[in-house]
Order: sequence, then structure tokens, then C-alpha cells
Amino acid sequence: MPAPRLLIGPLLRRVVGTRATVWVETSAPATVRVRTADGAEGTATTFSAYDHHYALVVVEGLTPDSATTYEVLVDDELAWPEPRSAFPPSVIRTRAADDREQPVRLVFGSCRETTQHSTARKLPPDALDAYARRLMADPGRADAQPDLLVLLGDQVYADETSPTVRRLLKRRRRRPEGAPATQVVSFDEYTKLYLESWRDPEIRWLFSTVPSVMIFDDHEVIDDWNTSASWRDDMRAQPWWAERIGSGLASYWVYQHLGNLDPDEIAADPVYRKVTAAASDATEVLREFGARVDREADEAHDTERWRAVQYQWSYALDLGRTRLVMLDNRCSRVLERGNRAMLPPGEWSWFLDRAHGVYDHLVVGASLPWLLPPGIHHVEAWNEKLADSRHRWVAGFAERLRRALDLEHWAAFRRSFDALGALFARLGSGPAGHTGDRVGAGPAYPPPASISVLSGDVHHSYVARARFPDPAVHTPVHQLTCSPIHNQVPAAMRPLMRLGWSPGPAGATRALARCAGVRRPSVRWRKLAGPYFGNAVATLAHTGRTADVTIEGTTGDGHLRTVFRRRLASEG
Repeated sequence: MPAPRLLIGPLLRRVVGTRATVWVETSAPATVRVRTADGAEGTATTFSAYDHHYALVVVEGLTPDSATTYEVLVDDELAWPEPRSAFPPSVIRTRAADDREQPVRLVFGSCRETTQHSTARKLPPDALDAYARRLMADPGRADAQPDLLVLLGDQVYADETSPTVRRLLKRRRRRPEGAPATQVVSFDEYTKLYLESWRDPEIRWLFSTVPSVMIFDDHEVIDDWNTSASWRDDMRAQPWWAERIGSGLASYWVYQHLGNLDPDEIAADPVYRKVTAAASDATEVLREFGARVDREADEAHDTERWRAVQYQWSYALDLGRTRLVMLDNRCSRVLERGNRAMLPPGEWSWFLDRAHGVYDHLVVGASLPWLLPPGIHHVEAWNEKLADSRHRWVAGFAERLRRALDLEHWAAFRRSFDALGALFARLGSGPAGHTGDRVGAGPAYPPPASISVLSGDVHHSYVARARFPDPAVHTPVHQLTCSPIHNQVPAAMRPLMRLGWSPGPAGATRALARCAGVRRPSVRWRKLAGPYFGNAVATLAHTGRTADVTIEGTTGDGHLRTVFRRRLASEG
């Protein structure tokens, strides 16, 4: 039997204090050891599922405020760095023991098809590849090093596969009845997506040296996932859907979500405890989990029962004086007519708790933009209102339109859109905004210097600032959208997206919504930069109480150029 080797990884996922987590996939069961040049190390035995083998290694004993190279051993054989590698050494960087005064740099973006699509569809150069090449050209430059890579959805495309994956699917003899010929269904097929995407040499190096967190959007499962209740009913009637959704959620947990957790959360995660307890074969654990967690979304609308029935994909973390709260915009939606919400009540309460605290900057990660071009926002709000109509033919027409035009962003979940704006207004007004309601009943916190919503999905990039009617709201609130990393929006759609920001079309769609009985949005907003339609990555930088965003697009020869830069908040 050949010796085990690394198939994917190492992925440096979280660095917390003097500990770090490193994720790998190996070719066979093995013991994985990570050791650093300064003597820190960690060891984990792989767990196995569907004949695939994974380990999440917790490295202990790192030196604060340092940068140290590391290597990965599989069954005591050196597996990383690879022999004769031309890439710089992989490094784990730690922050100071008291990092409150240290700057924070978050690099973010979404929607990355594998580079193999470039041949089939002639996509522009991959922005994450370009970012990795620039970083490896000067890896010792401290002020260029990001603290965290924040990936906001569509890390893989289960429904838009590359020519290589399509050839693999064509060779498969046993697939569920009616399964789409060019889309993945089984867990093993999902693993091919990650293998193809994450073994890109530049991406593999980048993931090995920059910590990363992730959240899914629809294409990790299927386009327009959980658009509406009728969408769910139609999909559940398909004979292949049960395996598709279960495999999609189980593979997302293994490849993406597990690494989002810090070392203490990993130990407490109920799924992780089960898969490690069944180390030799956790297939049934993950199969049951994937099937169950989709069903639980229907049962999670009761606040009292939520903790018992719903696995939570949302999570939160602190870096210095920056708090990042990442929200699940897909799996746990409330889809009942007249009661739609992005998060079930219990998870929303969790979010409110995490949104309050002592920090300088609040960053909310949401795969779908909170603030869309106004012309599009009003159409989505209008459509939701019609979908709730008592007249069956009106509601049916609106439902068909919702699904045909992808009208399923925050604007189409009006209760959640308004609640998020109200939360930001309360936070931004500081103690004056805490007036004794449920949210304000706790400690009164000073207003943050900035609030930013990071999003992707829409295949163009822009910066917008929210405006609140209450003059007591002093904190600047921005929507920062960066998409795609490697994809493109059809040329015919670009004029419509630009028109969405124009006063004339926005006024017309607002009038349409008003005629349907949609009240005026609780917040107004205006575009500060964009839209930009090329492949891009963005950087949100916090220094003290100052916040800046930079969006960089790719040139034809695969380099990065600054598309726009904006100061979001200043000291004071």
C-alpha cells in the first residue's frame, strides 16, 4: 500500500493567541503532525468518511507577535513543503498578546470558479491567483500581510462544473434517477470540486500561509438554493435531491465550516465529536447530519426550540478591536409567506448578542448584499409584497417571478432588512440608542467607529453608504460588495445593474413598490464607488478608529490594479 500523502492542504484556518488550526486531506488514514521552526507543534489522527480522510490539527505553543515557518508530516514523512518547491515557505503569523492597538487587514471576495473554466468560458484572470502571486513576490513585507481571508460564498460550483468534472460525471455508472448530468450529487463528487479548486498551486500556497474563514452561498449546493417555500417543495420532490442536499451540507462542514471554528469551538462542536469518535468510518455520521440539518431548517422557527433542533452555520470572532460576525444567508431561512426572514428567531437573537460589545469596528459578513442598487431593491420588495397576496393568481405570478429573476436578497426578506438597519442605527447612536427595549436592556456600549457589511454574489463590486433618519446615528455604515473573484456577469446584464443606481429607474421602481403597499425603506443609501464588473479582491483595513477599503481588479496579464479606494471612517 502506498504511503499516505497530502491531497489538499495544508489550509491555515484560524490563528487565535498562541494556537493555530491547520486543515488537511490525506490519501489514506494517517497521523498528521504540524511543527514550526520555533518549536510549536500539534498532532491529529485523521477521521474518515466516504473513503476520504481529513485532519484538523491544533498547533499549540506559538510565540506571540511572531512569524514562523512550519512543515507538515504525514505518518512522520515530510509532506509540506513539497520538494523543490519554488514558492516561499508557509508561515504562521501571530498577533501580540495584547493586540488591541494592532491594525487589522481583512481581504475578502466571493464567487470563484476553478481556473479550468478559463479555457471553456474565457473568463478574465483569477483575482485570488493574482493576489497570491503578488503576496509571494514579497512575503516578508509586514504591512502587506492580511490577518484574515474572508470568502463570502460560491467557493465551489456544484451546478456549473468544469470540463474535467463533467468527464468524471459522464464515466459514473450509478447516479440517482433524473440527476442533472453535469452537476454533482454525491459526497465523493463534491470532493472533486474542492480537489480541483484548492490544488491550484498559487491558491494552495495562499491558503497555507494566510488564515481563512468562509461561508456558503447557493452554488455550493445549487443555484437559488432556498429561494422560497415552493422552491423547497419542488426540489424535495426530485428523486436525487435528498442525496444532493445532504452531500452538499456534509461536504461544506468538512471542507469549509470546520476550519471556521476556533480551537475551543472545535472541541465543543457536536458533529466533530461524533466524527472523531467514529474515526475509522464516519460516513454514517455525516450522511445523517447532512440529511438532518436540512430538515431542521423547517423546525427552527420556534425560538424556544431553536437551540435543540438547529445546527448553526453563523459564527463570530474578534481580531484586535475588530469584531467579525458571519451570517448564514441560505440554509436556515424562514420561508413562510408573510413571515420570511434571513435567520430564524433564535439565531437572530444570537446575532444580536454578538453584535453588542466593546470594539472599534463591527464587520458583518453576509453572502448576499444588504444594500442593493435601489432600483433592484424596490423590485424585490414589490415582489415579496405580491407573493404574500391573498389572491392566488397574484401570489403565483409573484412566486414565478421571484424564482425566474432571483429576487431573494435581503430586500426580499423585508423584516430582516429592516431589523438589520434598526440594529445598526441603535449601535451607531451609542448609549442614546439603548432605550429599554430588548436589545437595549443590557449594558450600554459606546458606538463603534465603523460598521461594514461585506458581501458578494452579484458579480460586480461597489461601495454604498447607509443614511439613517435619526441624527443621533454617528457611526458610518457601509455596504462593501466584492464579486466575483473568478467569474463574470453577462454583458447584457451590466446596463441593467448600472441603471439600478440611477435616480430615474430607482424612482420608477419605488413608485411600483409603493402602489403595491410597500412602505418606504427604513434606511436610505447612496453609491460611493462602482459598479465595477471585473474580477476583484478587496481589502478592509482598520487602524485605530480609521477604516479604509480598497478594491483591486485584474489586468489582462493577470496582475492587480486599484479600481477604487475609499476612507470609510476617520479617527475621532
